[in-house]
Amino acid sequence: HRAREVDAAAAPEFHALVAELAARAGLPMPKVYLIDDAQPNAFATGRNPRNAAVAATTGLISQLSREEIAAVMAHELAHVKNRDTLIMTVAATIGGAISMLANFAFFFGGHRDNNNPFGILGVILAAVTAPLAAMLIQMAISRTREYSADRDGAAICGNPAWLASALAKIAGAAGRVPMLSAERNPATAPLFIINPLTGAGMDNLFSTHPATENRIAALQAMAASGGLAATAGRNVGVEAISPSRRRSEGSAAPGPWSRAGSLKRRGPWG
Repeated sequence: HRAREVDAAAAPEFHALVAELAARAGLPMPKVYLIDDAQPNAFATGRNPRNAAVAATTGLISQLSREEIAAVMAHELAHVKNRDTLIMTVAATIGGAISMLANFAFFFGGHRDNNNPFGILGVILAAVTAPLAAMLIQMAISRTREYSADRDGAAICGNPAWLASALAKIAGAAGRVPMLSAERNPATAPLFIINPLTGAGMDNLFSTHPATENRIAALQAMAASGGLAATAGRNVGVEAISPSRRRSEGSAAPGPWSRAGSLKRRGPWG
């Protein structure tokens, strides 16, 4: 995706925001990257919190409010805290092993019981259904991890409505703005907070992400329950990027953070 690593000098407000979120999550500071792409999106990677990185597109920085950006990056840091990259790697490895064993059974075991009319049929069915079952389990795990990252990310940033608003904007843009780098490397699409190749999609057995409307509904229910009342007094997005800092840093560092129009956009919840 041609991501470039940025530090406090290159992207001061964004870097400071990630640092504040990481501190609230009890995580070491991850590496921070920006991707030059118009589609708003973000992802996290790394086998453990000490070897992690988070990345956001320039479209995310320019099109979402600072509160929504905080919520998105909190979601990504929740993936880091929960070691989801490692979990999905293990799930993929197990799925691959199951598929390999099923293929071995098909090629080397189907002819051994010629007197059993169901022998070869059973091997064929196993060779077909075992990899499919492994893939379905892997997709289900992925969807579960997304819901968990939504919940934990909302807790980190302090406001579920920010993440709900961000998901609505990102999903809408994913249906309109292509991400060419993801089209060239579709295997990376499941890493993003919203699949950049599908937009909203369906919450079905073969999807790596839950349906966006279901994620938004869960976050709205979380906000309505008042479960985050204890953290509402110090929401990260407001504290980490104050108006005075935004003005001074924007004038000194041209780029997506200097675009005043991107800093006060209203989402579905105002």
